Amino acid sequence: MVTLLEQFQLKYPEIRVEFVMSDGYLDLSKGEADVALRSGEPSDENLVGRKIADSIWAVYASRSYVQQHGAPNTAADIDRHAIVGFDGTLANHRAAKWFASVAPTARVGARNNSVLGVLQAVKSGLGVAPLPTTIAEMHDDLVQVLPPVEELNRGWYLLAHPDIRNTPRVRAFFEFVGNHNSLLRPILMG
Repeated sequence: MVTLLEQFQLKYPEIRVEFVMSDGYLDLSKGEADVALRSGEPSDENLVGRKIADSIWAVYASRSYVQQHGAPNTAADIDRHAIVGFDGTLANHRAAKWFASVAPTARVGARNNSVLGVLQAVKSGLGVAPLPTTIAEMHDDLVQVLPPVEELNRGWYLLAHPDIRNTPRVRAFFEFVGNHNSLLRPILMG
């Protein structure tokens, strides 16, 4: 993403870019940001934008966890493993709901309120968890123990509030991302 933003800044040095990463959403209707890059179907029907990539999730464990406890062979097998749960801002995340449906009695080895926290707990060998493949595949100490989970996959969307969507700075960013999607897609999709 840095390369994409650096290229945008070179082309449009007069436009100030502040890059904020969060597991929570900034409110575009309140002006907390002009543009958002979000995984998941847009929940606010007042936002406009377009899908730019897919967000793919699979179940991972650390190599040490697999050596000690084995790996689940199916989603139903997760119930016999420790899991890293989603808590706080992620308590209603689709991964938390999926865990509740496939592994309702699994032992919770850890909980976290951020995807990066879940990643660290999985890397520490505390259990298995679904993670975005783009993040997990960057870590050699993780093993994909189950293939991508269709129910967890979503799109990546570039969104803005309709009141500012056609302002020159926002239009420039949308057009730039559209023209340089080949730089962004590998980062978002792996």
